Amino acid sequence: MPWKECSAVSCREEFVGLARAEWANVSELCRRFGVSRKTGYKWLGRYASTGVSGLSDRSRRPRGSPGRTSEAMEGRVLAVRTEHPAWGGRKIRRVLLNVGHQGVPSASTITAILHRHGLIDEAESSKHKAWMRFEHEHPNDLWQMDFKGHFAMDLGRCHPLTVLDDHSRYCVGLEACGNEREGTVRERLTGVFRRYGLPRRMLMDNGSPWGSDPAHPWTPLTVWLLRLDVGISHGRPYHPQTQGKDERFHRTLKAEVLRGRSFENLPACQSAFNDWRETYNVRRPHEALELNTPITRYAISPRSFPEALPPIEYGPGDTVRRVYDGGQITLKHREYRVGKAFRGYPVALRPTVCDGVLNVYFCTQRIGWINERTGTWGRATRGDETREGGLEDSPPGCPASVRSAHSGPAAGCVSRESRR
Repeated sequence: MPWKECSAVSCREEFVGLARAEWANVSELCRRFGVSRKTGYKWLGRYASTGVSGLSDRSRRPRGSPGRTSEAMEGRVLAVRTEHPAWGGRKIRRVLLNVGHQGVPSASTITAILHRHGLIDEAESSKHKAWMRFEHEHPNDLWQMDFKGHFAMDLGRCHPLTVLDDHSRYCVGLEACGNEREGTVRERLTGVFRRYGLPRRMLMDNGSPWGSDPAHPWTPLTVWLLRLDVGISHGRPYHPQTQGKDERFHRTLKAEVLRGRSFENLPACQSAFNDWRETYNVRRPHEALELNTPITRYAISPRSFPEALPPIEYGPGDTVRRVYDGGQITLKHREYRVGKAFRGYPVALRPTVCDGVLNVYFCTQRIGWINERTGTWGRATRGDETREGGLEDSPPGCPASVRSAHSGPAAGCVSRESRR
């Protein structure tokens, strides 16, 4: 009759009662009850010293736990979590180490502490998956720009404009805007450029104010960026993962700043954005950066923002045409629609190795090509492959290596030398 066939205390009490009888055979009782002699005599000893209460199970918890996280350290973990409710074990551990705490537990132990205090939502945790990452080699090689979905304030709506460096994940711009118009974006970007300099290229989606129709994606805003010698790339339509870093930044912004909060007006939003942007750039460990902070991998661009742009001038071998108000240029009695965003500006036509095919440049950026034989126009699409001598979008029947015979930079624009 082993202990498990009856309640533990009642079985032990029966065993002790029988074992204390005058003619009891303790060894035989132990065999009958299915326990060892050592266990049987243990229960007899406990009953003799404390009575029936001594037959209850005692805690197996050790008197001391030298490996247990101290209450003080656990309090520090919970304090960081309270201040940053979206941070997990790895980030919290790195922050505690960064500020000089000794004896910081492992990330898994910190995660266990958060679980023990009910601070981790299992359903939310299951949504987070690791992705293949790609990043540009140097800071300011590429900036990603987008609007986070707008939200209501007590007075009006806020449209957060976000600008993120691809290499370092450093947030160079987090602006609380009242609309998504070209003038607003240009004003906010001017402030960002004055502080951090000019990137080599910027990536954005196809929406307003930096996108237009697929055939003519240029807008007044992107033309202004081209004047600054900032290359332009548009993401693949309906594929937000092209701007995956900025999309991930938006999710973090929502979790750590916007969720559960309300704001009175745009200045209140901007104040909250400024405080959090410092936390994000300087103190918040980033998973994609091996838990380093973005500021450890970022450096301002050596290309300063020019307060006044020089006139646009092209080389002596270029054929120059001014864009009409309707967005067209004429060449040999034919019209080609370059895009209304370029109206009033001169563009340069440069011959390629393919007879009758000309590349079209605005400042140092190749924006498309013209096939004189067929009277067709084609646009260049990817900013990283459409600068001087680019290869993108060769016309049908022409070799892939359509390069300009005259590929010098536009004299009056911000030249490539200023990027070095």
